[in-house]
Amino acid sequence: MLEQKTLHEKLTELTSNLWWSWQPGLNEIFRAIDQPLWSGNAHNPVILLEAYPPEKLEARARELGLHSRINYAYRRWHEYMSSHDTWGATRAGILNHHPVAYFSAEFGMHESMPIYSGGLGILSGDHLKSASDLDIPLVGVGLLYGEGYFSQHLDANGWQQESYKTMHPDKLPVKAAVGKDCQPVVISVETRTGKIYARVWEVNVGRVRLFLLDTNIPNNTDEDRRLTARLYGGDTRIRIRQEIMLGIGGARALAAIGIQPSVIHMNEGHSAFAPLEIIRERIQEDGLSFDAALRETAASCCFTTHTPVEAGHDRFDAGLINEHVGPLGDQLGLSHDALMGLGRVNPQNPSESFCMTVLAFKLSRKANAVSSLHGVVSRRMWSSLWPWQSEEEIPIGHITNGVHVPTWLATQMRVLYDRVLPVDWHIHTGEPGVWAGFEKATSGELWETHQSLKNQLIGFTRRRLETQLRRNNASEEQIAEVANVLDPRALLIGFARRFAPYKRTDLIMREFELLAQIVNDSDRPVQFIFAGKSHPRDDNGKAILQRVWRATQEGPLKGKVIFLEDYDINLARHLVQGVDVWLNNPRRPLEASGTSGQKVVLNGVLNLSILDGWWAEAYDGHNGFAIGTGRSHVNDAIQDERDWRSLIDVLRNQVIPMYYERDADDLPQQWIRRIKRSVRTLGWRFNSDRMVMDYVNQCYVPAAGGLSSQIPVL
Repeated sequence: MLEQKTLHEKLTELTSNLWWSWQPGLNEIFRAIDQPLWSGNAHNPVILLEAYPPEKLEARARELGLHSRINYAYRRWHEYMSSHDTWGATRAGILNHHPVAYFSAEFGMHESMPIYSGGLGILSGDHLKSASDLDIPLVGVGLLYGEGYFSQHLDANGWQQESYKTMHPDKLPVKAAVGKDCQPVVISVETRTGKIYARVWEVNVGRVRLFLLDTNIPNNTDEDRRLTARLYGGDTRIRIRQEIMLGIGGARALAAIGIQPSVIHMNEGHSAFAPLEIIRERIQEDGLSFDAALRETAASCCFTTHTPVEAGHDRFDAGLINEHVGPLGDQLGLSHDALMGLGRVNPQNPSESFCMTVLAFKLSRKANAVSSLHGVVSRRMWSSLWPWQSEEEIPIGHITNGVHVPTWLATQMRVLYDRVLPVDWHIHTGEPGVWAGFEKATSGELWETHQSLKNQLIGFTRRRLETQLRRNNASEEQIAEVANVLDPRALLIGFARRFAPYKRTDLIMREFELLAQIVNDSDRPVQFIFAGKSHPRDDNGKAILQRVWRATQEGPLKGKVIFLEDYDINLARHLVQGVDVWLNNPRRPLEASGTSGQKVVLNGVLNLSILDGWWAEAYDGHNGFAIGTGRSHVNDAIQDERDWRSLIDVLRNQVIPMYYERDADDLPQQWIRRIKRSVRTLGWRFNSDRMVMDYVNQCYVPAAGGLSSQIPVL
């Protein structure tokens, strides 16, 4: 029996847990209470409730008739948290007393907490949400970046400008983590030049707890207080100091809180110092030798590598390692050369730098890539770590990434799912049989749902463009033109991701005149929306972004090819739900997985993609469109030319004709059949519930039970 509470108390309790962020009903309630305040503060319910004290909230709820909706959400929340009939309860019981510790440098859970930059962070956030939904005993470990990742705007020349906003913990759903002594946890990590301290915050993500370390405390120097200010900001010295805090500090935070994990999961190499701290604990507490402690610790460690791009693998010189990891190395009984050897492919090579990815491989006995093709690439890329093995025997498997269905599924599409899928489909998304019912959706209702979402995106785009123009002091005449931007009847293609050169954002613009012809075809016009950020230090990426922006300002493309600034979760949500086609054209095989295309599948959008990452194992000829044949040329220039020609050919001869081929009811029946096949064949495979279940079965349970394959220590 739930105790009687006021509406304000109920909503305060609900907003203290990020479970609300993947509940469309609660988002609608917050929006209804105060649309301008909600939208103007990155959809942050903590700030919203501050502006609505109990009496004011009660009056507003009466005015809008919200009592029953809030009470319903509150009951569902308690049922969710108290349920014991879960997938994890029967399949992950071994983790109950000693959970998985999931380390990641970024977590993208909601736009109100911008401690993420892109795909890696969104993947981490979806991982936590699915672990919660499945009831997997797991805790997350990361850093609380006081200024988050940057906000983006373009200057008058289209050059990216970065700005940062300070986040205040009292405006976030965080609380101080307390230790075994019931006091707020503060940990420290030793360096040659002194200690760095961090307090620990706790964030509730459904049933999962996330612990975030924050160095902005009086114990530290001014320099170290800013250490966790920005995600991926600063030089290599700042990066290694962030990474010792994430890995060593994160492991110490768990110990101080009283959590002894049975499995360490390193999501990318940023946290690879964590196992070294666990080894230190085993040496100190159990009297093990370094080799014995390494062997036992590695058996309980899992490592996920996320990119074949060299820039994604952090490397540090010997001086930085000695300054920051040297004190821990002393406690481990390691000489400087032995410590450096742990991060080198060839431990005896004094000129080789220290690589965090190499360290992670050496300190784990379960390692995986994030798609089948990425597994092949990773085994080839890191084969020198196992020179005694053939390439096929290299111990790097793969678990293909997936996305969290409730987070990315549009509300209108959810209504359709509820009608045609089994009643409890949402707790069985990893099972193929559950999705078969999508074929029962009628063509009319599916197309009408999609058109509604497309119109919402176009309205959102126009409002966003108006805001951009007003900020840049555009004329009222220019602002008025926004009302005519994008035609709901025309084919709309979306492209949104990080502006890294290998992603080739401007490939479609290789011949401007040809693109202008395609866009301005009077019978079958095509429109594009682009979005994405470039790393602050990547001038090549910024130059590509500038070229794309300039193209959107040219007469033939203006109003039909759009660039939207400041790509984040909110913008991504609108794009993946509202475009007709999702374009992805990386230079194969550099896209390890890619998850944006998986999000669009859920919402009835078709993929047009290079056969790379997840799409290489997803495309069956009838559930989307493929660019190229899956073969790569050794010469990038030749490959780019080939892929551009294939893209234009597929666009002109498959995508556009199929979209515009209509029956007597103005329905593109062949297109709709392809949508149905996409949802039915891909929805169950490329969602994060299936992904987390794979991690439980292939990594977590074996590692926790001491069943990891006995790969020789490197």
